[in-house]
Amino acid sequence: MPDSVATTPAIDLEAEKEQILHRYRGLLRAVPGDRSTENTRLIRKAFNIALEAHKEQRRKSGEPYIYHPIAVARICAEEIGLGVTSVVAALLHDTVEDTDLTLEDVRDLFGDTVATIIDGLTKISGVNWQTDSMQAENFRKVLLTLAQDVRVILIKLADRLHNMRTLDSMSREKQLKIASETLFLYAPLAHRLGLYNIKSELEDLSLRAKEPEVYHDIEHRLKKGESVRKRFISRFILPIRQALEKEGFEFEIKGRPKSIFSIYQKMLTKHVTFDEVYDLFAIRIIVDSKPELEKADCWKVYSIVTDFYQPSPDRLRDWISMPKANGYESLHTTVMSPGGKWVEVQIRSRRMDEVAEMGLAAHYRYKGEEDHVHAMEGMLNKIRSMLKNPAGNALDFVHDFKLNLFTDVIMAFTPKGEMRTLPVGATALDFAFDIHSQIGRRCIGAKVNHKLVPMSQALRNGDQVEIITSRKQQPKEEWLNFVVTPSARHKIKQALREQKRKLATVGKEAVQHKLRAWGAKVNEENITILSDHLLATSPADLYWKVAREQHDLNAMAPPAVKNGRLILPKGKRAPDERPLEEIVAEIRGTKGSTLTIGDELQSMDYKLSPCCHPIPGDDVFGFITPEGIRIHRVNCPNAVQLMSNFAMRIVKARWKGKDSVEFLAGIQFSGIDAVGIVNRITTIISHENNVNMRSINFESRDGIFEGKVMAFVHNAEHLHSLVEKLRSVPEVRSVERIDR
Repeated sequence: MPDSVATTPAIDLEAEKEQILHRYRGLLRAVPGDRSTENTRLIRKAFNIALEAHKEQRRKSGEPYIYHPIAVARICAEEIGLGVTSVVAALLHDTVEDTDLTLEDVRDLFGDTVATIIDGLTKISGVNWQTDSMQAENFRKVLLTLAQDVRVILIKLADRLHNMRTLDSMSREKQLKIASETLFLYAPLAHRLGLYNIKSELEDLSLRAKEPEVYHDIEHRLKKGESVRKRFISRFILPIRQALEKEGFEFEIKGRPKSIFSIYQKMLTKHVTFDEVYDLFAIRIIVDSKPELEKADCWKVYSIVTDFYQPSPDRLRDWISMPKANGYESLHTTVMSPGGKWVEVQIRSRRMDEVAEMGLAAHYRYKGEEDHVHAMEGMLNKIRSMLKNPAGNALDFVHDFKLNLFTDVIMAFTPKGEMRTLPVGATALDFAFDIHSQIGRRCIGAKVNHKLVPMSQALRNGDQVEIITSRKQQPKEEWLNFVVTPSARHKIKQALREQKRKLATVGKEAVQHKLRAWGAKVNEENITILSDHLLATSPADLYWKVAREQHDLNAMAPPAVKNGRLILPKGKRAPDERPLEEIVAEIRGTKGSTLTIGDELQSMDYKLSPCCHPIPGDDVFGFITPEGIRIHRVNCPNAVQLMSNFAMRIVKARWKGKDSVEFLAGIQFSGIDAVGIVNRITTIISHENNVNMRSINFESRDGIFEGKVMAFVHNAEHLHSLVEKLRSVPEVRSVERIDR
């Protein structure tokens, strides 16, 4: 994905030529397997064409643009394990979009396969930027091609990874948008394809772009404790290593820290500090086993580990007996070390480790690049079934795709013992539609494990489900609120459309009858005039609203009719009913200027969003809605989805200088209960920091206290100062900002 096509004066052309050749040779060395003369010739040919096509282009950093396709091709070869066809496509992936080279030129030079891959990678053009997410449209096109060739999405991930690695040269706004898209779509997709290293790096780089202070703080803490961690790992694995050698295993043991992003997520979800995250690293034991002995050997290793260390009974994960949907196989357990620390241990065979490290692409080593489809036939079949009835809106399509492929699964059973696989969070109604669309449409409830439950009941792994139906039942709009599977959503929407069509037939007859009664002709022109007068978006919309009695034609004064033609003025919309595109254009202006919070806007109100409660000093952005602008913090829980899906509704925002206005903010803290602790905390808040409290709450139980205060602060700096003062109290163990 290019970030600039601008030309800049060359500084040292000879040095750049040498660097380009150096990178090209590095790419050749990275291509897996034995390269034939023909393969080397193909790569050289693609490299020369890309070099010529991009010769006038430079990246935002000022580097020659050719660095990017070479880097993407090398990621494909070295980090994903793809072969020559993918390397050629990666070298050429931006040529059709950004240079004079056409898709037909590529087809003539390299054949249909490379052309198909590049077509899938070429961005869609002519999209209406005002109403849809450009990235969602791109993603839909990639998925359409993915059904034919999975290499499209693998190269797309390599492209995104390199762009994330070189994100520093972009503007802050562009960094936030790209990082949000990455977290929303590309990191989950890498996870689903089993590319765990790439998924982790994409997440870490996204966090670094979105919240640099948080990222660097965790990075610093990890480096600071690295030597202690290495000594601990060495002591921990010593008895295991000796026992495995005694049993005659060929093996490798690694200790690796968790990714920065996963540590941060654990801090957020568990409401703990960095020091309280107990599983900062995992021990991985990889055994060299024959295919028929893999499972038995892994369980033998598990037995050896638990001979030395006590396992946590609820932390055993057996993905060997039942692999994940993306092919991941491994045994995970968490054990207690002598020092009182929990340690995660992962046990797998060499083959399992290759699949875990390189994802489904690792299958190429056994099956060859052209037989890649067999490695992920189940996933492709799911995508194909979705593409048969794609949602009209690109965002709906991407949402359904995420639900369908990015979630973990549960197994539920019919009364006769037939197993059905559903995503986590699926309800009894999802189960009903999964069995048959008619059973879903007529569902009125269910029995789960022989107990009567509502159709909205979320299912758990191993549930046995019996669906109760009624012939009188019809799908309802609210069903869409609690189904999670795309197929169920699609079938419900289909049934609702059928109901709407039936109602529209009734409405159409009523409109035609009224036209005749007014003495007007029943034709397309008169129906359009009546639709415009009543502010209906189409004749079908008019019929439906008449049938639902939203428009009462009998209450209308008989209009004038001339030569069978209705004489009616066009209806006028209220100001707040203007199309969103018009509102966006008005707010953004021609230059998309920054919204200054505190200024008066001509016709739009702004409000501080209740989901994240921003205060002056927070890094914020504006999100345009038909009701006005909502100000969100950049690290708002909803920011990723808003920035990735609705890029054209985002406006830059900044706070207007220093202000005397006070904003309500929440702080949560906990620690060791001690005499006078409440008095010390309230003194810090109200006296030392001159903060007005709206409410304060303390609870003490078994020597531990928890507190929450809602206080008025001037800005983020004021709040940060208060948090640091509270952290300085010896008995206080954790302090964090909360969203009320």
